Amino acid sequence: MPIKIVDIKAELAPLTPLIMRGENTTEEQAAAFAELSPFRDGGIFAGTFQGDSGWEIHPKGDEIVQILDGATSLTILAEGGEEILQLSAGMLVVVPQNCWHRFKAPDSVTVMTATPQPTEHTFVDDPRT
Repeated sequence: MPIKIVDIKAELAPLTPLIMRGENTTEEQAAAFAELSPFRDGGIFAGTFQGDSGWEIHPKGDEIVQILDGATSLTILAEGGEEILQLSAGMLVVVPQNCWHRFKAPDSVTVMTATPQPTEHTFVDDPRT
């Protein structure tokens, strides 16, 4: 496989940030995210959004989340209970495999993730029930 250099700023430039991300987000609006490169059993993605992501889980592996710009809270439902992390530009966190998690970004945030596939999404109050 040839080695690929990715210019993240250039990849993000043509994208329209997703405003008011939430349960009614359409597939067209979800195009605010770019797949930067395939990676292991998923891909590396980046995008800018404002709002709530809903819950997601990755049954095939850990997800790496890096904040490129702005800030967000990341709620993770881990074995020990709910953890709410405050993340801002330059921070990185690893979301453990099989942990439901969601982003809340009242202002704009730009994230880059290494996300295993498949990913499950839901907008229920507690995805564990």
